[in-house]
Amino acid sequence: MIKIHENQSMSQRFSLPSLAALRAFEAAARHESYTRAAEELGVTQGAVSRQVRDLETALGLALFRREGRAVRLSPAGQALAGELAGDLDRLTGTIARAIAAGQHATLLSIAVLPTFAARWLIPRLPDFRARHPGIELDLTSRSDPFDLRRDRCDIAIHFGRPEWPGAQLRPLCPEDLVAVAAPALIDRHAIAAPADLLRAPLLHFASRPHLWERFRDAHADGAGALPGMRMDQFAMIIAAACAGLGAALLPTYLIEEERISGALRVIAEGPRAEGEAYYLASPLGTSNPAAALFSNWIVRQVSRRV
Repeated sequence: MIKIHENQSMSQRFSLPSLAALRAFEAAARHESYTRAAEELGVTQGAVSRQVRDLETALGLALFRREGRAVRLSPAGQALAGELAGDLDRLTGTIARAIAAGQHATLLSIAVLPTFAARWLIPRLPDFRARHPGIELDLTSRSDPFDLRRDRCDIAIHFGRPEWPGAQLRPLCPEDLVAVAAPALIDRHAIAAPADLLRAPLLHFASRPHLWERFRDAHADGAGALPGMRMDQFAMIIAAACAGLGAALLPTYLIEEERISGALRVIAEGPRAEGEAYYLASPLGTSNPAAALFSNWIVRQVSRRV
């Protein structure tokens, strides 16, 4: 006979593990190393080991298996680790919102492209804070679309096509690429015209590997591969370009300081993005006054770009 207890919650069947144990396991699972988890959390390796062991005891499951001196996730560990990081982030957000409410403030959760945040958005945030002191900002770096509602994100800055399931998108701005190089590289390779850049070392953005080919199509004849260093972050490409390691195709908004200081010189306009632009994404079907204030503010800031 099957007994059904209609109102019995999961928490009534077993006690939830401690937050410290869950954080220790999440870090150890991500690194598959107790030592690296301990370094991240600022505790000893023994403390991480004890927290994981306590969690295994509480759940009655083996979360790791030993392979020599290394640890690997068990199937149960993989199942737990797959969702736990997001669960902890959502819990942190819930607590942060409660604290903000207790301080008579509104917490606005914003997901933003990492280099965009560091080099363009954050230097302008003092203006937003001065205009809206009752809004506290929670910034996280995200590069790809995700479930805004599930992750309790109020607004995200997205580059790409206007495609994001479960989100309403507001156009922000196009991406204006320019071909730039450091003065020393320009002198070393006698760069006087756009086509001359193709004789110099080139810096390639890994996620958009054909930008230089499109630049060549617009400014010179030729075919075949264009060799050069590849990097997966605009921040690294900017640093490499300033160091004279190669010419780069970069968005104007990321190199405002370098252009003003002369660390990088603009040689030519870059290729236009094919159907891609920047957008503000928010959960579909929601109305958030704080997100609306931020959206209107950032649109005004973009209109003042150099």
